[in-house]
Amino acid sequence: MARRAAGAAGGKGTGGVKGARRPEVRLPPLVPYDGSGLEPDGDYDGLEFTEADFGGQDGGGARFMDCALTGCALDETRLHHARVLDSVLTGIRGVGTDLAESTLRDVELVDARLGGVQLHGSVLERVLIRGGKIDYLNLRKARLKDVVFEGCVLVEPDFGGARLERVEFVDCVLKGVDFSAATLTDVDLRAAAELNIARGVDRLAGAVISPGQLLDLAPVFAAELGVRVVG
Repeated sequence: MARRAAGAAGGKGTGGVKGARRPEVRLPPLVPYDGSGLEPDGDYDGLEFTEADFGGQDGGGARFMDCALTGCALDETRLHHARVLDSVLTGIRGVGTDLAESTLRDVELVDARLGGVQLHGSVLERVLIRGGKIDYLNLRKARLKDVVFEGCVLVEPDFGGARLERVEFVDCVLKGVDFSAATLTDVDLRAAAELNIARGVDRLAGAVISPGQLLDLAPVFAAELGVRVVG
């Protein structure tokens, strides 16, 4: 089983916000994957997937444990109800990847290039998403606990109805975020490189922002309250 470094427990945070516990996955020696493709309810343990093209394949309900996926293509790949545990995904790419109602636990997602990925209803716990760009990330009604978005670009991410606890946004760009009906607890937005909230600014109770971000968001807050600002 993958081991996590002792420092992964993390977490006092600053400004009264509890910090997220980061995954620090230490993979065991891996066996190169030599299969022909994904299978529904497949069991993948201790495998290394390199430059594999899983476009259009069905791996619904599959379990990935102690795995490394590097440079894999996931265009329209069905991974509904999948479980990704103690694994590292590097440079994966794809449009329309279906990971709805899946579980990601102790996972590092590095330099991904994804568009329209479906993670609605999923559970993410101790997940680090570092670098890369994800367009139209659907996390509606998902549960995120101890999740860090670091140095990535998120275009119109949808957290509608989601529950976020100990989630950090560090040096990342957030464009057109939707927090409608979301519940935020110990969510730290202060270190975001860019923060643009399209909907759900009224759900920011439980989050912390910087004074500069407050000024930038003032027009959004005013609009939410129905206040007209006239010079």
